[in-house]
Amino acid sequence: MASKPTGKAPFWQRKTLREMTRREWESLCDGCGLCCMLKIEDEDTGHIYLTRVACKLLDIGHCRCQDYPRRHDSVPDCLKFDPDMVEALKWLPKTCAYRLVSEGKELAWWHPLVSGDRSTVHQAGVSVRDWAVPETDKRVDELFLYIVSEDDDET
Repeated sequence: MASKPTGKAPFWQRKTLREMTRREWESLCDGCGLCCMLKIEDEDTGHIYLTRVACKLLDIGHCRCQDYPRRHDSVPDCLKFDPDMVEALKWLPKTCAYRLVSEGKELAWWHPLVSGDRSTVHQAGVSVRDWAVPETDKRVDELFLYIVSEDDDET
């Protein structure tokens, strides 16, 4: 990884993921909602398929968890990201700020830390707001029907 700028550069340009405070780490989330979409893993290949079905806790309109501090109480398999996990999760979207910072790349113009506006992620069409569907028992049972095609996949 290239050396990080110093001085007046924003924290995500000066710090590695491991050096960030909890507040800085949390602010990296762009609010796209892609992490909160249910996924299917092919047991034979290990390939992860994104679906249109959102976690039951995702407020699709705002692309935010409705109970973030206690999400693991009702969704035990909800992932808690850390720098090691960011490097290991190959399904993270190419637009994910955690992935971009880990790879030494710049954040997109629409990222709230760059634009100063939480709605630009939606305006740019990067969020799941316009295509996600809420989790239901029936949808979970038929999850394969909701796979996002490779052409539509942002990863």
